[in-house]
Amino acid sequence: MSASAARPATARALAIGALVEIDAGARANQVLPGRLAASGLAERDRAFTTELVYGTVRMRRACDWLIDRHLRRRLDPEVRAALRIGAYQLAFLGTPAHAAVSATVAEVAGPARGLVNAVLRRVADALDRGPLRWPDLATELSYPDWLVGLLVQDLGEATARAALVQMNEPAAATRRPDGYTQDLASQQVARAVHVRPGEVVVDLCAAPGGKTTAMATTPTAAPGPFVVGVELDRDRLGRLVDNVAHYGQGRVALVVADGARPPLRLGAFDKVLVDAPCSGIGVLRRRPDARWRIQAADVVRLAALQRRLLAAAIGLLRPGGLLYYSVCTLTLAETAAIDRWLATTYPDLAPVLPDLDPTWERVGRGARLLPQAAGTDGMFLLVLRRT
Repeated sequence: MSASAARPATARALAIGALVEIDAGARANQVLPGRLAASGLAERDRAFTTELVYGTVRMRRACDWLIDRHLRRRLDPEVRAALRIGAYQLAFLGTPAHAAVSATVAEVAGPARGLVNAVLRRVADALDRGPLRWPDLATELSYPDWLVGLLVQDLGEATARAALVQMNEPAAATRRPDGYTQDLASQQVARAVHVRPGEVVVDLCAAPGGKTTAMATTPTAAPGPFVVGVELDRDRLGRLVDNVAHYGQGRVALVVADGARPPLRLGAFDKVLVDAPCSGIGVLRRRPDARWRIQAADVVRLAALQRRLLAAAIGLLRPGGLLYYSVCTLTLAETAAIDRWLATTYPDLAPVLPDLDPTWERVGRGARLLPQAAGTDGMFLLVLRRT
């Protein structure tokens, strides 16, 4: 696909290769770092490669719509990737047409070069004629139909659109005082748990360890808090172990187990955090490729898992202990509906208003942070006390 192997790597060539892997099922945050590390590119070119890959993955549907109007046949993956990065530069980066087209075409070998040149020039001409008339909101904002439909249904059209637009903005990295990179919404959830000296807390879904280590390093006088991190996913366990070693300050014990059946003593813990596996719709700005992996059926499946995890967590609490349920999603099935299920199934759990930033809004007995409220991940938090 690319020009001679002896030629130094370019940002666009690297982006095309990464996009082919991602389109085949790989995750962007696993593919790109290794390619960049081996590239020899200058820092500026690495940043451009990252923008091309993440931006093109994010706006894939919109790019395909721009491209496919000028195509009559199926494309090889490499050609499709080249057309996508060209369309992304033209439509969303504002790259001048002569630069975007010529530089992208230069990365294509063989007869496909003429096709890429012709299609991208037609895309550039269409953009020059004025604002595009997109066929629908999902195509314009580049999300699956089901996801847009569900958020419009759950949040209302205006709120859903604002959330979807915000999640198309690249996420800026934020760090805690100890240097750990963690979104502000997650930091706020960890602070809301407010672990006190001498308390023993369980994080029932601990990987990758951000909230686990944040709770363990809460500034307190000795004796400090002690956190038990439970994790089942062995693929994520390595990162959890590393993060605990670097940021846990010796106050975290890890248990490899199913959070729905934790091998822990019942009624023995002051607080339990269920930062549950969820559809992750609230973090799509940081994981742009996730929008193409998740399916509508996943929301139903994950809500059932969330209920199982919560049932296990409740059994671990001592009388007066606090349950914290958080998810980085916006669907009602995983937020307000879970709250209603808890209210019906466990009426002896009393709601507690968490101490949160005013950008959070009340939803049922819990609180929700929309992405557009503060430029963070979307998040939901519910706190209940066992009586």
